[in-house]
Amino acid sequence: MTDPARFVDEAVATLRAAVPGHAIVAASGGIDSTVAALLAERALGERSHAIFVDTGLLRAGEVEAVGEIFRSSHLSFELAAAADRFFASLEGVTDPEEKRRRIGAAFVRLFEEKAKRVGADHLVQGTIAPDWIESGGALRDTIKTHHNVGGIPADVRLTIVEPLRDLYKDEVRAVARYLGVPDSDRQPFPGPGLAVRVNGVVTPERVRRARVANAIVTEEVDRAVADGRMTRPWQYFAVLLPVRTVGVTGDNRVYGEAVSVRVVDSIDAMTATSTDVPRAVLNRISERVTRELAGEVVRVLYDVTDKPPATIEWE
Repeated sequence: MTDPARFVDEAVATLRAAVPGHAIVAASGGIDSTVAALLAERALGERSHAIFVDTGLLRAGEVEAVGEIFRSSHLSFELAAAADRFFASLEGVTDPEEKRRRIGAAFVRLFEEKAKRVGADHLVQGTIAPDWIESGGALRDTIKTHHNVGGIPADVRLTIVEPLRDLYKDEVRAVARYLGVPDSDRQPFPGPGLAVRVNGVVTPERVRRARVANAIVTEEVDRAVADGRMTRPWQYFAVLLPVRTVGVTGDNRVYGEAVSVRVVDSIDAMTATSTDVPRAVLNRISERVTRELAGEVVRVLYDVTDKPPATIEWE
C-alpha cells in the first residue's frame, strides 16, 4: 500500500459489496480494529455495529482510553461487559495456544449473540498480515495462533470480513493517521489482552498483578521518553511469570512471583529488536513493581531477546 486515501476508497467499496446487510465489528480499541471499524462505518453507515468488549483482561484505564479514542474518531460503539464470561472460559488453562483458542471462541459467541439481536450475518475484524502469517497461513508453520484467526470456531455462524488482511502494522498506522485516529502510534496490545501476559493459569488476582506491572512499565518508559532519556519504543510491557521465587520483606523470607519486562523496537511486527533501556529506568521499574506488589512479586527481570528467535509477546 502506497496511498492511504486510495486504500480507504477501495476498502469502503469492497466492504459495501461484501456486506449487503448488517455487520458486527470487533472493535478492541487497537489501531487495527479501530481502522477496520471506521472503514465499516463509512461503508455501511447504521448497518455497522461496533462492539467493544471489556473482557476483564484489559490494561489499567483501557476502557476509558478506548472510549475516548472512539468518541474522538466519531465512531459509534457499544461497550459489552463480559469479564465473567472470559475468566470462566480460561479457568485452569495454562497452554498459550489453548488460551488463544478459548478467547477467540468467547469473542465469537458473544458477537453471534449481538448479531442475532440486530439481524447481522457478517463479522468485520481488524486482522492484518502478521496475524494470519503467524497463525500458519500461506503454507507456513504456526508460530502462534492469533485469537482472531486460528481461534475462530469452525462452526462460526457469521461470515468473516477482513478489510486490512493484506496490510502490515506500519501501513495500518498510515491509514489511521489519514482517517484522523488520535494516538495512531500507540503501542500494540494483544487481542487476548493480559491473558497472554499472565504466563500459566489466568485468575483475576494474577491479572490484577500483571495490570499493575504493565501500568508501571508504561508510566516509567513514557516518563523517560518525555524527559529525553530515550526514544519511544515500539512496544513495552510486563509479563507475570509462572514461577515462585524467594524474596525478603523486612526481616522475613517470602515467596512471590517474578515479572519480566519487555521493551522492543519494530516497524511491521514481523521482526523486533530488544531496546537498550537506561539502567536508571529499569531500576525505577523494579523498585516500583516490588514495592507496589509487595509480597506478591519479589523479582523483576529484563528480556533482551530479539524477534526472531523470540516472538514479541511471551505467549
